[in-house]
Amino acid sequence: MERHPMIVAGFGFRQSASVDSLRAALNLTGMHPDLLATVASKANSPAIRSLAQDLGVTIHAVAPSDLRAQTTLTQSTAALAAHATGSVAEAAALSAAGSGARLTGPREISPDRMASCAIAERDAP
Repeated sequence: MERHPMIVAGFGFRQSASVDSLRAALNLTGMHPDLLATVASKANSPAIRSLAQDLGVTIHAVAPSDLRAQTTLTQSTAALAAHATGSVAEAAALSAAGSGARLTGPREISPDRMASCAIAERDAP
């Protein structure tokens, strides 16, 4: 039986972002995640909760210290100032995917610039 890698979609977004903004950023990745992740302070926002429900997946709330521990491909001045990481989306995806995870590429940004999404993969055990 072939095992597929675990796919985590990490999100960074403005508090006023809509579910459509998050979905647009995710759609740009072309991936179907097994799990969503974002910084803990936004894990209960209506937009990400709605997206998780629509996709039938859960949300992993990432502690700020876990974001800072990740090496990101992108260096956003806003993310650095707010969360001490180069990309909340990339760091959240890596953190939630766990040890041995890798980014599939840099984050994607929704057309309205309200949300970003990055994908991390980890091989199935």
